[in-house]
Amino acid sequence: MSHADSGPKNDSDSEKKTEPAQDSSSGEMEVPQTKLFDAKAILWTFGKCLTALLPVYLAGYYRMSTSLVVFGMMVYAGWKHSREAKEARLRSAIQLVSDEHEYISSKSFRSRRDLPSWVNFPDVEKVEWLNKVIHQAWPYIGQYLEKLLTETIAASIRGSSSHLQTLSFTKVDFGGKPMKVVGVKAHTENEKGQILLDVYISYVGDVEINVEVKRYFCKAGVKGIQLHGMMRVILEPLIGDVPIVGAVTMFFIQRPKLTINWTGLTNLLDIPGLNVMSDTMIMDAIASFLVLPNRLTVPLVPDLHVAQLRCPLPRGVVRIHLVEADALASKDNYVKGMMSGMSDPYAMLRVGPQTFKSRHLDNTLNPKWDEMYEVIVHEVPGQELEVEVFDKDPDHDDFLGRIKLDLGIVKKSKIVDEWFTLKDTSTGRVHLKLEWLTLEADTERLEEVVKRNESVVSKTAKPPSAAILAVYLDKAEALPLKKGNKDPNPIVQVSMEDITRDSRICWNTVNPQWEDAFTFFIRDPSKQDINIQVKDNDRVQVLGKLSVPVSRLLSCQDLTLDEWFNLENSGPESRIHINTVLRVLWFDEVAAASSLLSSDPFSKSSATRPQKTTPHSSFATEGMLRIHLVEGQNLVAKDNMMGGMVKGKSDPYVKIQIGGETFKSQVIKENLNPVWNEMYEVVLTQLPGQELTLEVFDRDMDMKDDFMGRLKMNLSDIISSQYINEWFTLSDVKRGRVHLTLEWLPTETQPEKLEQVLQYQSKSSYLNKAVPTAALLFVYVERAHELPLKKSGKEPKVGAELILRGTSRKTTVSDRSSFPQWDEAFHFLVQDPLNEDLVVKLSHNWDFSLGSVVIPVRELLSEPDLMLDQWLNLDGASPQSQILIRAQMKILCPQETESSEDYEEPKRPESSSIRRRRQQEELVQKSSFEEVPPSPVSRTSSVSVPEEVEFPEVTEVPEVSSSDDLLPLHTSPDPGFGAEGVFRLHLLEAEDLVAKDNMMGGMVKGKSDPYVKIHVGDTVFKSNVIKENLNPTWNEMYELVLTPKSISDVLVEVFDKDVDKDDFLGRVKISLQEIIQSQLTDKWFSLNDVKHGRVHMILEWLPTVTQPDRLQKALQLQSEHSYLNKSVPSAALFFILLERAHNLPMKKSGKEPKAAAELVMGDISHKTKVCERSMSPEWSEAFHFLVHNPTEEILVVKLSSAFEQPLGSVVLPIRELFSKPDLLMDQWFSLDGADPDSQILMRAQLKILDSSLDTSVFHRKKPVVEEEHSMAEQHKEKAPVTVEHPQAAVSKESEKKPQLTKGRVSELAAFTLPVSLPEDHHTPSVPKTKPDIEDLSRVPDSTTKGDGYMEPVKTFGSAREEQKHMEKPEEQSHKKVSPSVPTEESKVSSSTDVRPQKTIHDPNFGSKGVLRIHLLEAQDLVAKDNMMGGMVKGKSDPYVKIHIGDTTFKSHVIKENLNPTWNEMYELILSPDHNLDVKFEVYDKDFESDDFLGRFKLKLGHIISSQYNDEWFTLNDIKHGRVHLVLEWLPTSTQRDKLDQVMQMQSSQTYLNKSVPSAALLFIYLERAHDLPLKKSGKEPKAAAELSLGGTTYKTKVCDRSTSPYWNEAFDFMVYDPKKDVLVIKLSSAWDQPIGSLVLPIRELLSKPDLVMDQWLNLDGATAKSQILLRAQLKILDSKMAALVAMGSGPVLSNKQTATTGQIKISLSYQKKLTVIIHACRALVTSSKDSLDTYVSLILLPDKSKATKRKTSVKKKNLNPEFNERFEFDMSVEDAQRRELSVCVKNASSSFMNRDKDVIGQMQIDLGHVDLVSGVTEWFDLKEEQN
Repeated sequence: MSHADSGPKNDSDSEKKTEPAQDSSSGEMEVPQTKLFDAKAILWTFGKCLTALLPVYLAGYYRMSTSLVVFGMMVYAGWKHSREAKEARLRSAIQLVSDEHEYISSKSFRSRRDLPSWVNFPDVEKVEWLNKVIHQAWPYIGQYLEKLLTETIAASIRGSSSHLQTLSFTKVDFGGKPMKVVGVKAHTENEKGQILLDVYISYVGDVEINVEVKRYFCKAGVKGIQLHGMMRVILEPLIGDVPIVGAVTMFFIQRPKLTINWTGLTNLLDIPGLNVMSDTMIMDAIASFLVLPNRLTVPLVPDLHVAQLRCPLPRGVVRIHLVEADALASKDNYVKGMMSGMSDPYAMLRVGPQTFKSRHLDNTLNPKWDEMYEVIVHEVPGQELEVEVFDKDPDHDDFLGRIKLDLGIVKKSKIVDEWFTLKDTSTGRVHLKLEWLTLEADTERLEEVVKRNESVVSKTAKPPSAAILAVYLDKAEALPLKKGNKDPNPIVQVSMEDITRDSRICWNTVNPQWEDAFTFFIRDPSKQDINIQVKDNDRVQVLGKLSVPVSRLLSCQDLTLDEWFNLENSGPESRIHINTVLRVLWFDEVAAASSLLSSDPFSKSSATRPQKTTPHSSFATEGMLRIHLVEGQNLVAKDNMMGGMVKGKSDPYVKIQIGGETFKSQVIKENLNPVWNEMYEVVLTQLPGQELTLEVFDRDMDMKDDFMGRLKMNLSDIISSQYINEWFTLSDVKRGRVHLTLEWLPTETQPEKLEQVLQYQSKSSYLNKAVPTAALLFVYVERAHELPLKKSGKEPKVGAELILRGTSRKTTVSDRSSFPQWDEAFHFLVQDPLNEDLVVKLSHNWDFSLGSVVIPVRELLSEPDLMLDQWLNLDGASPQSQILIRAQMKILCPQETESSEDYEEPKRPESSSIRRRRQQEELVQKSSFEEVPPSPVSRTSSVSVPEEVEFPEVTEVPEVSSSDDLLPLHTSPDPGFGAEGVFRLHLLEAEDLVAKDNMMGGMVKGKSDPYVKIHVGDTVFKSNVIKENLNPTWNEMYELVLTPKSISDVLVEVFDKDVDKDDFLGRVKISLQEIIQSQLTDKWFSLNDVKHGRVHMILEWLPTVTQPDRLQKALQLQSEHSYLNKSVPSAALFFILLERAHNLPMKKSGKEPKAAAELVMGDISHKTKVCERSMSPEWSEAFHFLVHNPTEEILVVKLSSAFEQPLGSVVLPIRELFSKPDLLMDQWFSLDGADPDSQILMRAQLKILDSSLDTSVFHRKKPVVEEEHSMAEQHKEKAPVTVEHPQAAVSKESEKKPQLTKGRVSELAAFTLPVSLPEDHHTPSVPKTKPDIEDLSRVPDSTTKGDGYMEPVKTFGSAREEQKHMEKPEEQSHKKVSPSVPTEESKVSSSTDVRPQKTIHDPNFGSKGVLRIHLLEAQDLVAKDNMMGGMVKGKSDPYVKIHIGDTTFKSHVIKENLNPTWNEMYELILSPDHNLDVKFEVYDKDFESDDFLGRFKLKLGHIISSQYNDEWFTLNDIKHGRVHLVLEWLPTSTQRDKLDQVMQMQSSQTYLNKSVPSAALLFIYLERAHDLPLKKSGKEPKAAAELSLGGTTYKTKVCDRSTSPYWNEAFDFMVYDPKKDVLVIKLSSAWDQPIGSLVLPIRELLSKPDLVMDQWLNLDGATAKSQILLRAQLKILDSKMAALVAMGSGPVLSNKQTATTGQIKISLSYQKKLTVIIHACRALVTSSKDSLDTYVSLILLPDKSKATKRKTSVKKKNLNPEFNERFEFDMSVEDAQRRELSVCVKNASSSFMNRDKDVIGQMQIDLGHVDLVSGVTEWFDLKEEQN
């Protein structure tokens, strides 16, 4: 069943209010209207108009006063109105006389609902005598109701909202108007021993109730209440003694109608919406006591079981099947209703307070829900099922209709399966199937019910229930006292699976008496327990607990267990009395058989039958969630000894719950960093609202397992991410985290995927022996045909059992029929589709076989879409017996670890603290990194841990004791450390404010004394008061440190300062996120909520940078401008992380200190928490300071014991950070005034505030700017700033986001080849090139060698920007590939005997390509260097910036040229991401700020699709200018013959930036090594590998100590000459002691198949057995430009004066013959003043006989002649490819004397380099004739 929910509120009251209007309109007499043309009437009307206008004309003609005309018109209007009113009264009287009966029925008694109930229903009696009794007893009834309000309902209201906790009733007076009983109905068909009355009450009273909420000093009142409803009164039990009735039970079956007249301050609640909320809140309080299922029971005799009277067993349970709807109204209309759309319907079902909401279906008027719900029915007749259908909309859901049905009908009929027409709407109906489930007091049918429920198909989250359980909580005795020997306030929590109910609280007693009852639905009584906990009212202290298996009731008489139970973990005599009653839910199929059979369209008489199944649209839409529980870390220690004095460990295990499934891991003994390596799978739908819950417990033998944390995730988040591999922090505990891999497996119907999945399956191994599922098999069993009869001759009751590899599913048992129909769907997990079979067995009631069919799953692989949908013959039955089945297999395709775009790599690759300690020891020189980013644990990696190994080293405890030998070398900050920025607000001035200080009662207008309040979150700034000024100038500045993700708004309010109360002058609210996005906003803001006024402010978001050169600009801002509020702009933010201290001195008393730290900078001070007594305390607290002058300020850290006895101090001048990389210090500091060994571990980082504010704005006049125009936009259009540092190339999007951690920076830098790090910088896999650079943060914007070679600059944005625009995690050139290590531990020891002969690499290995950009030239650029104030137009010094993701290339500067020629080339290795932007920007180089000359942007997908694009691109955002580029995407090929063509291009093409085109890509996958030599000390080495090719170097990670290490890392290199280049791999132990090397000439790969080498290679300089396993693959770059160059073509520089004499367009192809088409020539060059007579001559060389010589016709006097002539040569394609086409353009008009000048131009094409089969058409350059 779905969760209860509240639906949208339908305005039924408004509908009812419209009814009288409709009735009145229908009751009025209709006046007949004539349709004849009457000329007299028209003339009469025209005359009246002239008469009316005549007085106006005369008044104007005689210049009379217009007041006389107005007076006359008023008199006439009054007379007209009086006459019309009189006529209307006469018409009404005539109508009443003519139709008095109709008038009475339609006007006086419009609705039978307005009549008393005794008029409508003859069995309801009028009881006037009772009203007289109530009238006399009303004062005493009022006293009781007053007590009920003050003691009971008030407490309920206080508990309903935290804002009403101080609510109290100060006055309660129910007045003199008593409640009236309109009618009473006595039921006679009820059970014996009780009297059942329905009392219809109506109360319209002069009640006066005053309420006070002391918290808000608010007093409210109610004066007048109307209450109308039907109350059921039950008098039971009937006893044979006075007073005959044992108790009176009262309740409302449905909520009564309530109307309240609020007074006092609460008149505001009459506003629509607030009024409904208030009424609803009070009605909730009334419902909690008087509306079913709750009852008000008043016992009249002692010793009654009040709980059973207050909550008796239900009358039954109704199972509601919401099947479908039909012909619903269309609500989603378009074009203002002119175009009819569809609806998105969902249904709300209500039975009393039980509410259910179906899922909504998009764009349909005939939804099919197929959902099931179960409701408890307490009273029949009386309770109704109400179904309302709505259209789901973003704002307000539209009403589509409703139905109501008395559940008494369902009880009588047992089953109702009908279409119900929707009310209150024009169209629509709903199909419901309602089943009445009786309550059985025996277990005879329980097993059948459980089996039957397995076959109930429903798309709701919960399966059907087999029974209900009523728990009657009576009382308890001898409960233990709570702390302080005080009496407890006991409350009981009763739990069944995930449902928990709370009892009421009994105050201050150890012998509570609750008399409460609870009802639960039970799926399987044999598998569920009742969990009871008695707690104090704070719900923290447990007074006792109890667990009772529900299966215990199955052996009890009448399924009832009524006894005392001793409480566990409680006092010795503590016990609780509970009565539990179990009832089996039984549906009588006999009553439903006729309905089902009559509706069966496929009986024996059916002449035709369908050939295909018709499953529901949701069939086979499920997916699988795979959960890999890897490890835990830093868990809480629960097994403490000696009363907690000695800290122990824990025995952790994990419980995972999702989709009704629960998984429990193995217990890891005595380990706070356990490694589970277990995998679980669950098949789920994608319905919203599902949650994954993970809980960690400590296993205890003698008591309840201790809680160690939990984690919750929405399934929708996992599905959207597809793949998540992260560390998750546990909640509700102090510390601890769990490493999970969550993968939502998409399904495929491509059989070729199966082999890859089975290969992945074979390489995966888990400690819980789980085997990954390869596919899902969906089976839909629809029906059977002509089944054999039973031996008795009767038709069988058929059920089908489906079996696959030990898993069995059963359908429902159909009614007697040889043609049964089930329409049921199932799914199975298939591990090996090639060897598994599906068996379908048909039987009669599961005992008499009717036939079977076997479907080998492998047969589905040959079917389209892996689906079989047909009739199948049954074995062991008659020849005609068949079954209609649909079987569809869907292959589960797991994604590799790096293939998910949305997944962020976790920060811990290994599963033990030993490895973490090793990383800390190795990263001594990496203090500039915020966090060391190791690679993630592969999902496919085999982390097999032998059971006998307990990992004794895994004992890392966060708080390091004084005896610790191993200390972390660096801090481990939170990822958000140092991410804050500064919000700076410059309050400049205001204008045109409202004058509030008026004099002489407002007759003399004064001024105002304005000041400003600025609210940012909880921070408030207040400006100075400017006296008597409506245009004040404040010139004040305020600063606040905030995170970029802050959602606060900036609220600016202006007030007028007065002596008593300040007057309001306006406000403006600004979104902080908009400020962060724009970074700088200089704007006049109009004030809201006042007539006029505006405020001038500069709003600045200051991001932080780590470039010291930015400090000068920040300090310059301080000196150039001062503020009236004496504030000084901060220059930097100083972040400090105080993690821990070590070996602090003892106190004078000899005790360990309670260490605390105080951090002081200037007049700002921060204090840490006070730790527990320890010499090695841990704080892990972060602080920040605003720094005004970093060169002078000093941080002082003072340590003391509880801020009393000093323990030492540290003095840190801020200027020391300027000499550190990234302005960061992360190390241990010695303490002054303490022991020599006393140290403190701190992380201190300075970040400069990067302000883009121009201080000239403070000195200029008021800007006349549009209010929507921001200063940021002006600044951007005026002068785009080019900053010479890596971050300058960050895109706008990435500038708005926080910078990457330093560890991530090193990883990103890996794929940009020319960027290097020094050799002593041991960052894993960072490439090195020349020249060496001290630190990555100091890489200039363009790195130019002495020869002018321009290297690409790597820029860094946010992690999200890097993930979006740069290569995906699996595609980075330096990445951690995730192989599957078969059934062995990640670290293979040197004793391993069996080794794989090939690497197991990632499927995406070697899939990258190269983007090559030829920057040729530009034309018609804008001139920016003007002289004499722009009077003399100059030129520009243009250069180009190219941004590709986070990589930036910068060209040379061409001095004073508007048509520059660069002729530069850039290359970058990329994965084919079609959405990646390639951005080009042109600038004019200036001394101050470079001027913007235009930009344009291309998608990488466009370049990839075209592969070669030679084009002029127009610059955007500028008046004119264009750039000539050749963009080439180079795919890779393994064809050796491509290499010569590429090498030829290297020799023929030269570029001004000295770059050389790459010839190939070399992909290296380094997997492992074997039998490496030991170190000189005899220890195993910490192996690492360095790979070098040319000037590019990569480094692997440093492995743990082992002679057979694993790396599993991939790299790629650009290869310029594969015949000469050599790859060198050097192995060493932690980069210091060499342990072997390998030299691999690239030319060796040219002789390998597919240019791949994948094998073990011997190491030089090591032992004879030392080897390394690697995969090396060479891929030739397939360049289209290389082919064009080989043919003599290529890009042409328009700006350069070349030796070309024009161009010729030629087509070459081969179709049985060699075909040459001469199209045209263009731009032919001539020295003659006259035009030329041209023709083209061609010949195929070599040709001694000149048999292949051809020529075109002559074109007269044309320098751009068109020929379009075709020539064919009869030769083979092999012969053609050995020829060279020589083409010559000649002048036919040259004289005999000038015959040497008849050749205009010539060119040759080597046909061996042309793809003649595909054909080519190109323009070729003509060159001058060579002498």
